[in-house]
Amino acid sequence: MDPASLRADCGACFGLCCVALPFAASADFAVDKPAGRPCGNLQRDFRCGIHADLRDRGFSGCTVFDCFGAGQRVSQETFGGQDWRQAPGLAPQMFAVFPVMRQLHELLHYLTEALSLPRARPLHADLRRALHTLDRLTRGSAEAVLAADVPALRGEVSELLLRAGELVRADVPGRRRNHRGADLVGADLRGADLRGANLRGALLIAADLRKADLRTADVIGADFRDADLRGADLTGSLFLVQPQLQAAKGDDRTRLPAGLTRPAHW
Repeated sequence: MDPASLRADCGACFGLCCVALPFAASADFAVDKPAGRPCGNLQRDFRCGIHADLRDRGFSGCTVFDCFGAGQRVSQETFGGQDWRQAPGLAPQMFAVFPVMRQLHELLHYLTEALSLPRARPLHADLRRALHTLDRLTRGSAEAVLAADVPALRGEVSELLLRAGELVRADVPGRRRNHRGADLVGADLRGADLRGANLRGALLIAADLRKADLRTADVIGADFRDADLRGADLTGSLFLVQPQLQAAKGDDRTRLPAGLTRPAHW
């Protein structure tokens, strides 16, 4: 699967994340907005009027969102380039499809990464089958997407990703820590050896991970909000995505896996 199709292309989207999704006034958003109502910062050309100043204007939540290419898929393929302003009758269905498509694209992203892991080769056939099933679903009608049993699909893919991660981490020497789902909020993990650790779904909010070694750690679903990653080594971290980095703190010494970029606010 072309990885480019799993990267957001806002220029080919009708601002769906700025309309379809709700948000509440909080540390992440300056105002309340219900689902289906355009954000007040959305312009007529579907671009954000304060994109360069989102954090300073109280919309840091927007900077950590990634649709994994679902926006352009819904806009250009599912609805054939018809936008919700010109075809308001399509708006309710379009806004309902987008969050479902976003979840499917996220799963496609993880499966694509798993298929790039040489150590997960024994699972490649199963991973390809799952990828094909999801890809075919995302190319279907709006009705087909809305009928998808996302929890069941997520469960099946999660099991495959867990097994793929275990195959990769099995080669890491020494004791591999298991912090799956652990509450590590504010934990002092400075310089910790977390090579090959299982950090799936771990709460690492505001954790001090300065100079920690996270090489080949499985971090799928880990919450890195305000985690301090200055000087940390994330080389080869499994299933790390850009939103996790956007939510964290880091610097020019933080080592990142290939394909991910250093956030502008670091």
